[in-house]
Amino acid sequence: PHQPIFPNHSHNRHHCVGINDNMANFKSLPIDQFLSNLAAKQPTPGGGAAAAVGASIGSAAASMAAAYTQRKKDKESGAAAKADELINALDVAPLLKAADDDAAAYADLQRTWKESEMPPEEKAVIEARALSIPTNLLESCHGQIIQIKDFLPHCNTNITSDAKVGIHQLAGAARAAYQTVLVNSPPEEEKMRLSKLLKEIRVLEDEILE
Repeated sequence: PHQPIFPNHSHNRHHCVGINDNMANFKSLPIDQFLSNLAAKQPTPGGGAAAAVGASIGSAAASMAAAYTQRKKDKESGAAAKADELINALDVAPLLKAADDDAAAYADLQRTWKESEMPPEEKAVIEARALSIPTNLLESCHGQIIQIKDFLPHCNTNITSDAKVGIHQLAGAARAAYQTVLVNSPPEEEKMRLSKLLKEIRVLEDEILE
């Protein structure tokens, strides 16, 4: 119940995640409380938080599949070593940390809307940080999906479906993060770069659905 949960990026709920005084740390909320907060009419948590939680769940599901690839025959075949590599690569902690980072970024972003005399340089730094958080999340999802896909041939066949669940969950989180990226007005070339990553993810998803 106390799974770490994310905060978000949101202009009107889709930019970053601001932490209100009564919501000190979204990632530490019980899941049911987080979902109640997400469903409520309040700026945070929002879409960026949902994307990050989805990514965390996907990463954890794939890690579990790797944890079950530790049988005697897995060790003899080298599959267990591949599983250990995946477990070490699928670190949920940075995804959870992004919750707090995103919340802080949203709070700063709110200041740019309210403080008319803020120096342009400071505003630019804040906006860049707000954009970087969902961008990094999307890139992390893409990287983890590739690592899980490469592990599938070595995975315990009794639990391969759980590794695939991880891929699909991360894929959805990547697309969700992209929506938050768009709200933060990225340059056209950045949109194209990230769209390419999403297309690569789609191809990998289609392969495991066959």
